[in-house]
Amino acid sequence: MKMTIRMLFRNILSLLLLVLLLNCSVSAQNLQVRRVEPTNWWVGMKEPRLQLLLYGQNLAGSNVEVNYPGVRLEKVNSVENPNYLFVDLTVGPDARPGTFNLVLTKDVQVRKGKRTSSQRSSTAVSYELKARTNELKAQGVDQSDFIYLVLPDRFSNGDPSNDRYADMADTKADRNNPFLRHGGDLQGIINHMDYFKEMGVTALWLNPVIENNQPLTDEGGAMRSAYHGYGFTDHYQVDKRLGGNAAYKKLVEVAHANGLKVVQDAVYNHVGINHWFIKDLPMKDWLHQWPTYTNTSYKDQPLVDPYASAIDRKVTAEGWFVPFLPDLNQSNPFVGNYLLQHAIWTVETFGIDAWRIDTYMYNDLEFMNRCNAALLEEYPRLHIFGENWVNSILNQAYFQRNNLQLSFKSNLPGSVDFQLQFAMMDALNQKPGWNEGIQRLYQTLGQDYVYEDPTRLVTFLDNHDMDRFLSVVGEDIRKYRMGITWLLTTRGIPQLYYGTEILMKNFKNPSDAEVRRDFPGGFAGDRENKFVATGRTQAENEAFNFVKKLATYRKNTPALHSGKLMQYLPENGVYTYFRYDDNKTIMVISNTGDSTHDLPTTRFSERIKGATKGRNVITDETISVVGSIPLAPKSVYVLELIP
Repeated sequence: MKMTIRMLFRNILSLLLLVLLLNCSVSAQNLQVRRVEPTNWWVGMKEPRLQLLLYGQNLAGSNVEVNYPGVRLEKVNSVENPNYLFVDLTVGPDARPGTFNLVLTKDVQVRKGKRTSSQRSSTAVSYELKARTNELKAQGVDQSDFIYLVLPDRFSNGDPSNDRYADMADTKADRNNPFLRHGGDLQGIINHMDYFKEMGVTALWLNPVIENNQPLTDEGGAMRSAYHGYGFTDHYQVDKRLGGNAAYKKLVEVAHANGLKVVQDAVYNHVGINHWFIKDLPMKDWLHQWPTYTNTSYKDQPLVDPYASAIDRKVTAEGWFVPFLPDLNQSNPFVGNYLLQHAIWTVETFGIDAWRIDTYMYNDLEFMNRCNAALLEEYPRLHIFGENWVNSILNQAYFQRNNLQLSFKSNLPGSVDFQLQFAMMDALNQKPGWNEGIQRLYQTLGQDYVYEDPTRLVTFLDNHDMDRFLSVVGEDIRKYRMGITWLLTTRGIPQLYYGTEILMKNFKNPSDAEVRRDFPGGFAGDRENKFVATGRTQAENEAFNFVKKLATYRKNTPALHSGKLMQYLPENGVYTYFRYDDNKTIMVISNTGDSTHDLPTTRFSERIKGATKGRNVITDETISVVGSIPLAPKSVYVLELIP
């Protein structure tokens, strides 16, 4: 009896499985659309062409119909993977805001038992065209701005309820582990707008906020999360552990209401290994594919070297950045359109003001020219600057608008100015010499002729990938003040890394987590709150007030952010330059030496002209500029000349 029941149970299970398989064989052929990206678009865009990515099931070969005034279907593109369609539309000038249907139909083969028959399958997916709003967006950043770089996960936790989610690949959050997420979010940044304004900040640059639904990865023997944000897994979702799309929209609106701009960190070169389209690639050449895994060499030279081999160029540009960040093939037109339209969608949806582009040189440079041009066509005031971490001034200039006679001409407006950062660190740490020390800073600025507009470079002392500035200068507060002064008074758009203003320090030893520590006071349970003066030490308050005073002065002094720059050859370790316009002249003097020095001023008569005194912006004291100026060791002076 037991055997009979067992056999009967097995027969029932087999029958159920057969029915399930038969149903699957029928339903598997039916059309199904799971994603449409961009998720929406707008009427009135300058570029009327729009390419929609449709992803679902069995979409290849479908007939697509669109019936909406002003919208014309141009082409339906099937690709290698039958689960994708790329639909080309034109959104004409007479199109109005509203929702229309994309109707897909297709004859599918249905198998019933041993018989196969043809059956019409259809599905419809709605798509919205929105009206463009007049809200503030794409203001750009320029020399009048002061950018503050924030790593959201490590800055402030404004909403502990979003620290972790059970349905994500990485479910951990632990502030005691330097490699895991700590819970900082967009609400935490919103909560500190007054802090930014007090410091004189006018723009916030956030490390990437787009979803990074990545698993923990083994990096150097430690399991690490993607808290840094550089491994996108869904382009159209802000990471919900940061607060999601609504929180990002709110942050931009609150920032704008407080007179602050927002810079978004863009990543075109790669995505996270867990990106939804990596799990089901539209086509093989969606990525740069190699017979075996090939890492980039990280070398910029083959891209600019006229004698470089093709394989060296290919490895630099098409090798993967790391194994868990698949490298996108932007020369594939579908990939290029996807990335370009996402960039425009982001500006229009969230109202950001500028782009910082990660790993710029590793991208397909022709694609980048196309993408930059499309963004600037829609948003002429938008500033775009790239991370060009290269080995020379000429190579840095190659990747942005320049005055060089080259076969390839980049249209990137600006770069993160690594060359000036290198020079400033040498100027602070090396003894003065023919080409060393302060001479490095002078010579670097003296080669600005290679750039079309050097004022659009973003200057900085450190960032999330580098040893912290205070540690690099040996925790010497005199060098710290000098570096901050150069940052806020020379040409370019200054950027400060979070915590530099309160003397946060550390080297990238044993890992970069050491330079990405939590901002004290940003998290529940912190023993100290460095957002307020009462929570800071005397030294920290002096540093904060130094930054605040110079940043505020810069903001209110056009000569510093739109005036001309004139520099003089350093002598005896002393470097002098002027920022000036028709209304005001500021004289900046740096004595990088270890001894006192009397600086004769006759040499500077071209710029001092008839002035006899100068107000030291840092100390508010008035000093004579006639004859000579006594300089203390390792000192810096910012003098507003008095006619």
